[in-house]
Amino acid sequence: MSLSHSSRPAAVARGVSLSYDTSLTSLFGEQLAGLYDLVQRSQFVFGSPLGPIQVANRAFHLPRFVYFGPHTSDVSLRLAFTAGLDHRDLRSTLALLHVVEQIALKPDIGQGLNLSFFPLVDVLGLASLAAERDLASVNWSQTAEPEITLLEQDARLSGYHGFVRLETVRGQDVATVRLRFAPNDYPTPDVQLVSSDDFEPFRVRWESDAGHPPQDGPLSIAGDLAISPFELTLRLPAAWPAEQYRDATASILKRFIIRYRGFLAYGQNL
Repeated sequence: MSLSHSSRPAAVARGVSLSYDTSLTSLFGEQLAGLYDLVQRSQFVFGSPLGPIQVANRAFHLPRFVYFGPHTSDVSLRLAFTAGLDHRDLRSTLALLHVVEQIALKPDIGQGLNLSFFPLVDVLGLASLAAERDLASVNWSQTAEPEITLLEQDARLSGYHGFVRLETVRGQDVATVRLRFAPNDYPTPDVQLVSSDDFEPFRVRWESDAGHPPQDGPLSIAGDLAISPFELTLRLPAAWPAEQYRDATASILKRFIIRYRGFLAYGQNL
């Protein structure tokens, strides 16, 4: 059975236990199946699972949704959004599915955009076919994890300008943001890709690892990519109610996309 449209992913989700909140597992299956049905009627959002991953004579896919805005071309802004790096906590997965649903229902986020959404990375973990893994810290150029290998291959083919990672953090009550760039590709101080204004009314704490070459995530293969990408990691508190978590994700991501699209358009006209 596969986490793809044709296999009805709700059936997979209902058969898997979740360490923290089993209700989220069932909700994920229902929301994912409903989203696949919704995008079949969309002119701009498409369901395009990535895979397959062959395990124990079964085929699994990474759920993927792609948004092509009006007037999309080869020079359009390309961003990749990932969530669900740990199957035991599906808050980020459900929030990203909600973002895709909003875009499918009202595709007015902007022209000339090519956005890929990967709401569940830890597919094998959810299917109880892999032990606990720290997929968030995996070096994409030195991994045997099949889901990360698929993401690495997609990154090399797609030429994303940037990657946005969604995670849940415990023990704090504010959003945390980390912005990283490919080695030797840090912007000038007056370039502001993301601002505190993008997070209002939510409080935000900034993290930085400038000067430390990334050893995990997509930037670990940045030297092999045609475009030097950035990575934005957004961590939202686990203590937030589900509705607040979901709405904050949608609001922050949409503001960021609009801001970065404007920044890129301005830069291309310099």
